[in-house]
Amino acid sequence: MAEEQRDFGIVLGLAYTRFVDELHDHLAGEGFGDLGRSYGYVFRTLDDGPATVTSVARGLGITIQGASKLIQEMVDRGYVRREPDPGDARAKLLRLGTRGENALRSARAFHRGFERRLAREIGAERAGLLRALLTTLADGGAGPSVAPRL
Repeated sequence: MAEEQRDFGIVLGLAYTRFVDELHDHLAGEGFGDLGRSYGYVFRTLDDGPATVTSVARGLGITIQGASKLIQEMVDRGYVRREPDPGDARAKLLRLGTRGENALRSARAFHRGFERRLAREIGAERAGLLRALLTTLADGGAGPSVAPRL
């Protein structure tokens, strides 16, 4: 009897886990071994400009209390800084701290390197196709009507 294929979701999850593990190993080697799993989402949010705890919470789909705890941890570790909101004296705006900017820069370099390595391993055309298919899936599309040959 032929070996049963793993469920698609399992394979997709394992691939993502491998990627994240390699990313965190890379970042730890660059001096960012104290990153939490949700930090990357906050980094990308704040890279677009200042944000409030409420908007970070909304973007992460967590409570304001949960976002406040996460942000405080990131402030304590130097990844995020708070500053007064010029439009509302009661509010604070969040921005990336220098350490956060450096960690994001390192993560982006890893992303580019991972994709280049993948292209060397499976070929540029297949790597491009994989990216396109994953993007379609991530964007909620069902993918092409005719499955391309990988």
